[in-house]
Amino acid sequence: DEHTLDHIQSIIAEQGCDAWWKLDEVDLLPEMYKDQADKWTKGTDTMDVWFDSGSSWAGVVQERAEKEMGLSFPADVYLEGSDQHRGWFQSSLLTSVAANKGQAPYKAVLTHGFVLDEKGFKMSKSLGNVVNPLQVIEGGNNKKLEPAYGADVLRLWVASVDYAGDVRVGANIIKQTFESYRKLRNTARYLIGNLADYDPSKDAVAYDDLPSMDKWMLGTMSQVLNEVDDALSNYQFGRATNEILRFATADLSNFYLDVAKDRLYISAVDDARRRSCQTVIHALLEGFAKSIAPILPHMAEDIWQNLPYKTEEDNSSVFEGGLSEKLMSYPEVDAEKWNLVRNVRTDVNQVLESARKDKLVGASLDAAAYIYTSDDKIKAVLSELDGDESLITPSVKTNGVDELRTAFMISQVHIVDSEDAITEACDSEYTGKGELSGCMIGVKKAEGTKCGRCWFYDKEVGKHGSKYGPDLCQRCGEAIFSWEESSGNEFSAPVVEEAAPVA
Repeated sequence: DEHTLDHIQSIIAEQGCDAWWKLDEVDLLPEMYKDQADKWTKGTDTMDVWFDSGSSWAGVVQERAEKEMGLSFPADVYLEGSDQHRGWFQSSLLTSVAANKGQAPYKAVLTHGFVLDEKGFKMSKSLGNVVNPLQVIEGGNNKKLEPAYGADVLRLWVASVDYAGDVRVGANIIKQTFESYRKLRNTARYLIGNLADYDPSKDAVAYDDLPSMDKWMLGTMSQVLNEVDDALSNYQFGRATNEILRFATADLSNFYLDVAKDRLYISAVDDARRRSCQTVIHALLEGFAKSIAPILPHMAEDIWQNLPYKTEEDNSSVFEGGLSEKLMSYPEVDAEKWNLVRNVRTDVNQVLESARKDKLVGASLDAAAYIYTSDDKIKAVLSELDGDESLITPSVKTNGVDELRTAFMISQVHIVDSEDAITEACDSEYTGKGELSGCMIGVKKAEGTKCGRCWFYDKEVGKHGSKYGPDLCQRCGEAIFSWEESSGNEFSAPVVEEAAPVA
């Protein structure tokens, strides 16, 4: 009755649930029933244990919600193993529905599997296959064999696996996860390192003035950020992690940041093509840090504390402010065009491999590419991006960014009108049909002389005066002159042997 329930409630509130097991029947009964203690037996069935855990919503969530202690009822999520569908999930649901007029105690239920060793066996001390999380973080006694990976690497492994089923973990799996972690960290270091002289308040290029490639990159970033945000909101951590890794590897390292090296390292300090690239990198860095923060909090905060500029909102932590609407709302621009360029670039690189194996060329800048396509649409895109014959600044035919030469990182690109033009220019063993683009491609040694600064080959190298050395293209000469003008310093040309022209 009411007296009994109130008495038990007061005992539990004061002494905790263990009081049920510690006290005798006479102590569990209110004063008016103590003389009947010999008629009652304290229940110890499992049913009561499930009722105890199943009603935890009342003491943990509902009571704190009513007292405005920072929690809300029902709970956002209940997290447990797959065996709890008939246990805690079920008992919680039954008790709450009965007590709260049909309302469940949770908005969502998240179920996970169990952790196994690398071979798929259940972990057991007797088998010696238990993976200690603390050892993964801090390392073992022998740091060479059992290095300290830190908490972020362990979190990255957790986030990358499909927790809905049983998951495997062990030394080799953690080592592979560390390689993914290092890829993300190196990407962040590249982004930070190339913003050392960038001040967003002074050097940012307006969106409307950005080249097509930069607008495409910002649109791609926004798509990734929205994908990651949606995945995390739906507890799909593996989907979010895979998207971040794919973006860092395929879109950034393998293409945009590789192409950006020419703009960042070769252009004059305040050249528009360099500042526009830094404007994009600035957005990429903040978007990257914000997107990895829920999974890799230490890396994300490390990035944020080392930003070489002051953030717009002056947020002192990566966890303040969330993902900005601006970063997530850039439109998709010329996606079809740049996907085609990337496909042709991949096909060119595959043909280049044969030339490298035969030592015809070393780096891609040692080569010239000849491309033919019968597809008028593809030809129109490639022709639009076909740059000046020589390396000059300012560029005449293009804006100096949306250009095949720099997109492919190859010294010369020739869009020809027939396959015969390719076979006439290139040896047959260095020609082939691209698997992705369908274009016929040939490569040969680039013509001209190698520029000692940008390493592109050009027929005009050394023909624009020798003030800065005999082995510079016009573009690099202008960049050095610009540096002298802005810094007030004088460039001291290194002594180099004059390079022989390539036939």
